[in-house]
Amino acid sequence: MPMIQLTAPAGVLPVEDRRKLQNTLAATLLKWEGAPGTAFFRAQAWSRVDEVPEGAFAALEDDLPRFRVDVTVPAGALSDSRKQGLITEVTTDVLSAAGLGDTDGLRVWVLVHEQPEGTWGAAGQVVRFSELAALAREQRG
Repeated sequence: MPMIQLTAPAGVLPVEDRRKLQNTLAATLLKWEGAPGTAFFRAQAWSRVDEVPEGAFAALEDDLPRFRVDVTVPAGALSDSRKQGLITEVTTDVLSAAGLGDTDGLRVWVLVHEQPEGTWGAAGQVVRFSELAALAREQRG
């Protein structure tokens, strides 16, 4: 199932905004994956925010805050257009939560990691994308 992880400098996002962003990122990922908004799929969309100490995540040129978003999905879950939509929306979500504008977009990098078929498991079983897609179709009705 999809996982999304934000790495951000400590203190850049207030606690309330960080928690809201964490939920927003998970919902955004489900949306672009095309998963139904059922309790089962929402419970499988994991999000995590990792804060790193000041100066531990910086560029050579300046000390402005940088953000990395790692997205892990089953291979085949996102078409190129869905990846583009996800990257655009996640970047906007992070910029907004950090109080930054569109001109700061290069301070947010989104890395999509596609987990090969047969290498994703839960509950002690291999989970296949085709099974998830069939479950999603069933739950959509």
